[in-house]
Amino acid sequence: MATSTGGRPEQSWSAPAADQVPTGKLPSTSDPIEALSAGLAENWWAIALRGVLGIAFGILAFAAPVAVMLSLALLFAAYCLIDGVLAIVAAVRAARTRERWWLLLLEGVLNLLMAAIAFVFPAGAVLAFVLVTAAWAILSGATMLGAAFRLAVGAGRWWLVLGGIVSMVFGVLLVLAPLAGAIVLTWWLGAYAIVFGGVMLILAFRLRRRRHDTPAVPAGATG
Repeated sequence: MATSTGGRPEQSWSAPAADQVPTGKLPSTSDPIEALSAGLAENWWAIALRGVLGIAFGILAFAAPVAVMLSLALLFAAYCLIDGVLAIVAAVRAARTRERWWLLLLEGVLNLLMAAIAFVFPAGAVLAFVLVTAAWAILSGATMLGAAFRLAVGAGRWWLVLGGIVSMVFGVLLVLAPLAGAIVLTWWLGAYAIVFGGVMLILAFRLRRRRHDTPAVPAGATG
């Protein structure tokens, strides 16, 4: 311990060592983008799990489309059941304050009725979904055709016409063969799940590489 010129003891000191970042840990940063990247890299396994589940669902949709369709119908029924109960609860609470509660009650009852139908006849729920999709495709195609003939030929009129015709043909085919249409829609959903899962896996392993390639700050560094 050194002494000062005034006779008072002077404590010795040394520069604090720099914080060491353990291998595999990303250093803290004030940049929000880097902070988000660091958080994702630390939890890369969760993103990888999403990818695996997505690919597994996609493979199942291709291998057993009917089972997947019925499962989605039952999931929709469960959603309608929960939503209907919550709507009825909201209606009861609104009735206590003399607000317009009967619309909420009607919505809740309709949701419960839809849930019961979907639970008892899941195939009917799938069929209804296919027919709604068909109606959307036909109406969408018709509006595209109507807009196409208001478009200049040089601006791509015939491409819009082609798009409208394809949409309408797709809708008509769904109406003529709803079961086949439901299977095709399930396959499309499976294809999306596989592509999405693959992208999530690629992202997860890139984040994992970033996490492990981050160099550690050496201990004992002085200013």
